[in-house]
Amino acid sequence: MGMEVPFWRTVAVFRVASLGYAALLLVRAGGYEHPAAAWTVIGVMALWTAATIFAYSVEELRGRPLLAADMLVTVGCLLSTPAIQGPHQQGSMPITATWMGGAVLAWGVHGGRRAGAAAAAIVSLADLWTRDVFGSGAGDLPVNGTVLLFLAGVLVGHVARLARQAEARMQQAIELEAAGRERERLARGIHDSVLQVLALVQRRGLRIGGEAAELGRLAGEQEAALRELVRLRPEAPTAGTADLGALLRAYSSGTVTVSTPATPLTLPARTAGEMAAAAGAALDNVVRHCGARAPAWVFAEDDGGTVTVTVRDEGPGIPAGLLEQAEAEGRLGVAQSIRGRIADLGGTVTVVSGPGRGTEIEMSVPVSPSARG
Repeated sequence: MGMEVPFWRTVAVFRVASLGYAALLLVRAGGYEHPAAAWTVIGVMALWTAATIFAYSVEELRGRPLLAADMLVTVGCLLSTPAIQGPHQQGSMPITATWMGGAVLAWGVHGGRRAGAAAAAIVSLADLWTRDVFGSGAGDLPVNGTVLLFLAGVLVGHVARLARQAEARMQQAIELEAAGRERERLARGIHDSVLQVLALVQRRGLRIGGEAAELGRLAGEQEAALRELVRLRPEAPTAGTADLGALLRAYSSGTVTVSTPATPLTLPARTAGEMAAAAGAALDNVVRHCGARAPAWVFAEDDGGTVTVTVRDEGPGIPAGLLEQAEAEGRLGVAQSIRGRIADLGGTVTVVSGPGRGTEIEMSVPVSPSARG
């Protein structure tokens, strides 16, 4: 992903700087006990640094084989320390110096904090072995390097994972916004041409009567179906978070007015998707019972602990007891499409209606701050 690139560049810079530091320590120590072997190891480190800078810059090459090879080369160079340094090893850094941290950082960037911690454990064990800690006892255990390796692996891995999640969420938002804009563009074009023609055919057919009336009725059905088609939106993701306001604004049309807060209504993706679907079901009822041209309003509110979506219309209203009767007869439109969805989220639905007074459906769902991502 694009946001990983700066991490890999940082690892590359770290490797180059650490390689120079290791070479400087070698020069200051006079080549240790075996200068030729020491410079050979430095040469291997230099070649591997160049190879990893290229390999990690290519996304297709980043994988377990490269990470495993990186760890093997790092540990191999590190384990050569006792034979090369000899008496010089006492109280000094290994021949790899800080260069051995490059593999730990690479594992953390690629696999997250757990992979970074695992790499730190492997390199730390190799480092402690070269110092003969396991044979001489743990009285003078050099823990500073081990602690730094673990901190680097875990912290870099954690930050890299957060960056990947942020990029994925941003990509989802961009795709959803792009799809919504394209559908709005198509909806405007259809509304200005096809829908108007179908509405005209419906009106003229009903006035003429006879076979033309049947043609008008069919045109009216197609108009309603086409309006529903252009109103449908891509489903929200089921993982992570989603902006409920964006999902609701997708229902906006010539007959539906949507009002949402200026700031994003960030909710768990499932919660946002189910609330938007419930609002869509309420709008379907408006079209079904009030006609395709009936105006409707959708409002979204957030008081910090509860998110409320309200759908209103100016239709004929719902007679008292009709919803209960419909549910008893097995017609579960409101019961399942709206109340069922909201109840599954731990919320409530309030329906306020009456003959000639329109209908208002209020859906409220509690959302804790920690669930908003």
